[in-house]
Formats: sequence, structure tokens, C-alpha cells
Amino acid sequence: MRDLPLTLLRALAAVYETGGIRPAGRLLGIQHSAVSRALRDLEAWLEVPLFENRDGQRALIFSAEGAALGKSVLNAMKDLETAVLNTREGSSANSVTIATAPSFAMRWLLPRLPSLTDAHPKIEVSILVDQARKSPIATGSDLNIRMGAQPSNDVEAVPLMDERVFPVMAPDLWEKRGRPSKTAELLNLSLLHDRDPSTSWGNWRKQFGPAQLNVRQGPRFTSSDLILRAAEQGQGVALARGRLAEESLANRSLFRPFGDAQLDLGTNYWIIANPETGSRRVVQTVLAWLQLEANVAIGKQSKSQKSPTNARESD
Repeated sequence: MRDLPLTLLRALAAVYETGGIRPAGRLLGIQHSAVSRALRDLEAWLEVPLFENRDGQRALIFSAEGAALGKSVLNAMKDLETAVLNTREGSSANSVTIATAPSFAMRWLLPRLPSLTDAHPKIEVSILVDQARKSPIATGSDLNIRMGAQPSNDVEAVPLMDERVFPVMAPDLWEKRGRPSKTAELLNLSLLHDRDPSTSWGNWRKQFGPAQLNVRQGPRFTSSDLILRAAEQGQGVALARGRLAEESLANRSLFRPFGDAQLDLGTNYWIIANPETGSRRVVQTVLAWLQLEANVAIGKQSKSQKSPTNARESD
């Protein structure tokens, strides 16, 4: 069984069930080009044509071998799906699984789960963390929360909340470097970089400068959580997602040296429900709770914008 290309077979089953490449992509929550590639790879692995060629054009007509395999795989996938759902529902009718990026899970979702427990004590939430932008079906989750631009039109995504990006640094580093308060003083600071394109120093330079800022210098990190931790340790100044920096700003392990200057990303967090389990009442309850928490979070960023000196004076 370990040699079976299960991902490729799943694509074949989806095409057999829906009758087309694009609808199969929508069913799986992936691009239709990925479905086409999976079918080509499966044919190469099998060394058997799964579709007929007509007049030199590849038509979406199953060969006898392709139809037989498609039907068998689809039946097997449905049996597997039924078994998995029965197991999940059998363990707890009130269980909900959320898949999201590690940074979002650690910095935003996890601190808020106690409020969900208070409001709905019978609901059991499990969290899966994965950097890859996989569909809920692929992750086996009920809800996926994605950061970044709006997902493909092939995916039905519900807006969760907006985002703003701004520089943050540790108070001790701010004191050590002479309390910089103007963006031109970024020239004297080490820049911390995240692989998230939304937090690019190049984007910051275009809007706020300084024009001489070398956006290539400075260490790079693979997640928003790592870059915030590095900033908290005084390793440099980071461009932070405000939603993920809320707690650090509130406890003053980080602050905004340049006041209100920020890049507005608009809606930048999205919820994607599993088409097979997303209609469950308990899943809809969690989805509504997430939206409520996102609304409550609006405005919190503005409460921690004062410099450390002014914050101390008002204590």
C-alpha cells in the first residue's frame, strides 16, 4: 500500500465523480492545473492511458482502463470517507478541527480558545498547523484559516478580518539605539525579514522610505512568530502583522517606534469550510465565534502605540 500514489488516485476519483477537470479542482479545493498534472503523473506511473485520444486531441473521455480504475477508486474513497467521518463523529459529536498556519495558531487563535470554552463548554476544538495552503479535505479539517490574499475563485472563502503591518522593536533596543522615532532612522537598525510577502520591507520603503534603506540586509525567518520573537529579544526591528503582535504590544515586550505609520493590507484572513463537514451545527457555531472574536479584536492595536517612555509616565 505504501507504493500507491494516493494523491494522484484521489484526483482521478474526483474527475470520475464530477466529469471534468475544473469541477474536480473545485471539489478538491485545488487549481484545475494541479488536477491535470496529477492525471498525467498517474498515467506515467501506471504506464496505461486513462483517457482516449481523438484526432490527436486529448479529450476527457475515459478509456476502458481509466473508467474501471476511476470507478473503483471513487468507491474506495467513499468507503474511506464514511469510515473517517464515522470515527470522527463517534469520538465526539461536538469536535471541530481547525487547520491554520503555525504563527496564526500560536499568536491569535490559541489565546482566544478559553473564551470559546466559556461560551460553549461542550465544543472540543483541535488545531492542525501547516504552512502549506491545503484544502480542508486535504488536511482533514472542518475549517481552514488562511493568511494573505483572497484564495482562488475555485475556493469559497469567508472574510475573517483585515490586517495592518508596521515596524516593531523591543523597548531595550529602542533605548540603546537612541530612541529612534523617525523612519529615516531605520538606516541605523538591523532589519528582520519574514518570508511573508505582506511584510516586505520593500513595500514599506515604497510608501514610507527612506529611499536609501537596504532591504536586503538583515536575518530572515520562516514565520511571523519567529520574527516577532526575534524582535522581542532585541535582534532588530521587524515589520509585524498587527493582529499577531497584539499580545506583545499589550505587555510591552514590543512597541511601535514610528507611531501610526502602517501599511493597510485590507482583508487578509479568510475562513474556508470543508464542503463535507462545514454545514454541521457545531462547525457553524465555531465559525460564528471566530467572526465575533475578529470583530472584538478591531481597535485593539491602537491601545499599544505609545513609546515606552510615555507609557511609563502614564502608569
